[in-house]
Amino acid sequence: MVEIFQNIRKIYRFSAPCEELANYIEFYSQSVLDLSAQYVKNEFSSVKMFPSWTPTFYINLGSPYYIDLKDTRYHVREQQDVLILRNEDVTRHKLPADNIFTVKFNPGGLEAVSGLNQVPVIDKIINLNQILPWELLQKVKRPVSFEERVIIVESFLLEKLIKQVSQDHYVKIVNDSIGEYQATGMQLNTSKVAEKLFITSKTINRYFNRVIGTPPKNYFSIVRGRNALTAFVNNRESFVPIDYGYYDLSHFYKDVMNLTGQRITKHQF
Repeated sequence: MVEIFQNIRKIYRFSAPCEELANYIEFYSQSVLDLSAQYVKNEFSSVKMFPSWTPTFYINLGSPYYIDLKDTRYHVREQQDVLILRNEDVTRHKLPADNIFTVKFNPGGLEAVSGLNQVPVIDKIINLNQILPWELLQKVKRPVSFEERVIIVESFLLEKLIKQVSQDHYVKIVNDSIGEYQATGMQLNTSKVAEKLFITSKTINRYFNRVIGTPPKNYFSIVRGRNALTAFVNNRESFVPIDYGYYDLSHFYKDVMNLTGQRITKHQF
């Protein structure tokens, strides 16, 4: 299974964060366990995910599995929980018995909530027991519902957020920059975004590298490419490249190749 090109969402349940955490967390999810969905899970031996620079917790409720990150294969044990940044392509090798609870943060969201900067996580897989309390992980692993797990994790993260005395200035500027870029239809370059926030291009570059770990030009390109490819896959006939800042379809196809390493013509929609 390849993210975006194929519907990865059909093998997971999703829940949106509460309003207080909406700026920092994209979603909570868990593997679908319903027997009616097993035939879908059995179709795929792996899930390939493209770069997004989104820190993600993977809390393992089921079987061991393997993750490929930067040409290295890691074995995640049955009781092992991990944090991955997803700054590179990540492939998780699946089993039908998979059961994983996921918390996907927005770029900089982990730092805003817990004070943990994501830059040291680049190209690494971090054991979650170095970050989250053992007691919390054990509560999440109890035989409770998906909704109860969301409440357990969200209550902890809200408490962490409240303890952050004030929002980090760097994180705020990066969040404002991303919001400005998306609000203007992903049409602006880095200099124009900086201009709208009354900062210099040098400053916005420094802030993005400090908070996310990559320059704004690279991050904005990933955001545009992921959004455009999702729209194209969902409705090819109504897709208009210029709506996403592309000159034409050739420009869009080239960007998809740079982002995913795959040609659109390989896939049927």
